Amino acid sequence: MLEIAERELHRISVDAEAYTGWPAAPFVSRRTGVWVRAAAVPMRRLFALALSALLVFGFAPVAKADVAGLTPCAESARFQQRASAAATPQAKARFEMYSEAVCGEDGLPHLIVDGRWSHAGDFVLPGLMFLYITGCIGWAGREYLKGTRGTKEQYMKEIQIDVSLAFKSLLASATWPIAAFGELTSGKLLESDDKVTISPR
Repeated sequence: MLEIAERELHRISVDAEAYTGWPAAPFVSRRTGVWVRAAAVPMRRLFALALSALLVFGFAPVAKADVAGLTPCAESARFQQRASAAATPQAKARFEMYSEAVCGEDGLPHLIVDGRWSHAGDFVLPGLMFLYITGCIGWAGREYLKGTRGTKEQYMKEIQIDVSLAFKSLLASATWPIAAFGELTSGKLLESDDKVTISPR
């Protein structure tokens, strides 16, 4: 029975090879261990399988576009036209700096604010600096109010600033992220719920 099946499979393989023009793929017979010819696989199925494998395993070529619709300003014709019209040294220096950014079709630089590290200077780093500086201002004011609390001139020092105390508070605020984390872990940063007044409802 197996011999009949193998002969029939060989006949189909030969017919398929004659029809497609492609050699049939060999396989090993289970019964005899001899290499026999299997039916040929059409080329388009093989191509589809290879393409699927490349896409699944990530071997497909990566697109070179950094951001859709944007090009480096140094390669933008509209930006170069604007830069050539710069008259003052300050304007030329500004266009020289912006030539490292990416421009739209209008020739104007665009900021990329999606968090990618290749454009960290567009938003991430300035945003972190903004948070640090505003944190310094808030922490310095907090330390100043804590320093005046309980003194005889507490309310007067809110009107007339004590410069020496304000300067000490400002210097102490330089390490506010570390100080805030220390107070948060020790429980000093937040007030307990029973000390927080709640308006009647």
